[in-house]
Amino acid sequence: MKKNILLVGGSYGIGFEIARQIMGEYNVFIASRTKDGLENLSVTHLVFDVTSDDISTLDLPEELHGFVFCPGSINLKPFKMLGEDAFRQDMEINFFGLVKTVKTIIPKMAEGSSMVFFSTVAVGTGMPFHTSVSAAKGAIEGFARSLAAEYAPKIRVNTIAPSLVDTPLAGRLLSNDRKKEMMSQRHPLKRVGTAKDIANMASFLLRQENSWVTGQVIGIDGGMSSLNIS
Repeated sequence: MKKNILLVGGSYGIGFEIARQIMGEYNVFIASRTKDGLENLSVTHLVFDVTSDDISTLDLPEELHGFVFCPGSINLKPFKMLGEDAFRQDMEINFFGLVKTVKTIIPKMAEGSSMVFFSTVAVGTGMPFHTSVSAAKGAIEGFARSLAAEYAPKIRVNTIAPSLVDTPLAGRLLSNDRKKEMMSQRHPLKRVGTAKDIANMASFLLRQENSWVTGQVIGIDGGMSSLNIS
């Protein structure tokens, strides 16, 4: 019998690519606001807005073997231009939305199950204009490590920390060839990430054969966090 994986977010970008990669192995449930683009995937779509809906109202399976939380934001502005509301909004979608969802579904997580969250390279590598998103994603990293410790050995919890990835969420930063080239040159591997780059690691972490990995923050970032080649 196939195991059950829940993706919150997944109708585009990284979540979509994760679903595409794993749908042959698992029963994939995608909880997201829209199902645009999902028509050709063998998944079950559930209408859900993490900022306003209660996931307990969804028709989820009794047991989950994997969970991935994809919603996020890229709010890059100088600190002096960010009001307190901007920090609250980033915390709501990135962190509190995650906490609220995990609180509800964790009783459904099976023995040996896996949770995958997302941070950013900017948490471990200080970058200008990232104060708000780094604060929210940094909260996720701390939460994930503590959750991994508290629920070991039953549930594995890991976090992926990407650099810039060419998805709709990052569209404003990669809106023309000049911007793409400039962002590519900032990375030691001389390109920005793709959804597939990140989904490859998420799929790895979900699979039972990789069950000796937990409590990790894994940088999938083209070398940005650890190499200085300037």
